[in-house]
Order: sequence, then C-alpha cells, then structure tokens
Amino acid sequence: MLSVFRRPPDPAAASAWFAGSSGKALLDSEAACVRAALQQFPRQRSLWLGPAAARLVTAEAQAPSLCLHPVSAPELAGDLRCGLPLPLASECFAVVIVQHALEMTAEPELLLEECARVLIPGGWLWLLALNPLAPFRWRWTGHGLRGREPMTWRRRLRAVGLQPEPVSQGLGAGWRTGSEIHPHPGVGLRPAFLLRCEKRTLPLTPIRKPRAIGLQAGTPA
Repeated sequence: MLSVFRRPPDPAAASAWFAGSSGKALLDSEAACVRAALQQFPRQRSLWLGPAAARLVTAEAQAPSLCLHPVSAPELAGDLRCGLPLPLASECFAVVIVQHALEMTAEPELLLEECARVLIPGGWLWLLALNPLAPFRWRWTGHGLRGREPMTWRRRLRAVGLQPEPVSQGLGAGWRTGSEIHPHPGVGLRPAFLLRCEKRTLPLTPIRKPRAIGLQAGTPA
C-alpha cells in the first residue's frame, strides 16, 4: 500500500514544532473544535490522538477517555505505550479525535483504519489536518510535517468505511502567527481544517419497500 507521504515523517521534529510558538498558536485555534468533539457524546468514551503539546489545550475541557501521541515512527505514547495495530477492542469509542496524528506517523493508512475499527456504529471521527495550500505552511516546512488536501482525506476516509461531511471548516489565522478561535466555512488559505465523518450503520442508498400486491375479495391466500 502506498503511503500518503512521499517520505516518512519525523514525529520528534513535528512534536517540537507544535510545542513552539507557531504550533501552539495553531493548537489554540483548534481548541474549540476539540472541546466540541468531546461534548458530542459526553457520557461515552472518547479517543484523542495528537501532538503532546495539545494535551495542555484539551485539559480545559472534559478529558478524553484515552490520549495517545506519536513519539517515533512505529510507536504511540501517552496513557499507554503501544504500536499499530492499536491494542484496543473494536467499537469501543463514540468519538475519535485525530489532531494531526496522521501527519506525524509513518503509517497513516493503518492508523486511520484502526481509528475506524475502534469507532462504534453511529460514532464520529473528527480529523484536524494541515492545509498544504496555506501561506502558513512555510512555518512547518522542514519540521517533519506535510499537509494533504481535504479531497485526499475524504477519499481515504471513505475507503475505511466512514462517511465524511461535504464541507470542511478552515481553522487558524491566515498569515499571522496568532490564533483564530472561530472556524470558517471552507478551507481557503487557513493553515488547518476540520473534517468530520460518521461511521454509518445503514446503507447510503435507501432501499425501497416492496410494493404491496392487491388481491380481489374472495381470492384464496
């Protein structure tokens, strides 16, 4: 299977960038989306995957049930230390938040498959990703990160059985380093975007009920 990335990312370099001023400003811009995701199903379990620096941002909201972040090409750390596939039961989380974790791992396809596997039917995956067309991209260039367009992620989300929403939301400030807490319809030149998708249990195409056949009175059954 071909990788989403042309070269393996560097989780250590990516983590260091998110811990710096530009990375923290972007994480601050995404904090409201993370809180909204955690409040979607407040009484059910949630999984968050992302850079370690983002855990300080999510601490203001209801804490996820399980937090993991990439620390090396094959490993995740946080509430537990593991590799892929994840040592978690299938269909055990109502919400999965993937905050740049796919851009920090050498196996994004496998991680995405695992996120879909642990999601319950009717659950939602919130994907926060970098926009490769944003002017802000020069700030993360050379730090082990590479963005992909929403169309690419939609195709891969459908491939693992998820149904993405048709419109993405742009996040972050366009040119400056500061944070922007309000999302914008469409990606535009925003440095990051939110793409939500659902794990549906019903077929996307409604199945018609068979037409009832009328019988004349007195017709034997």
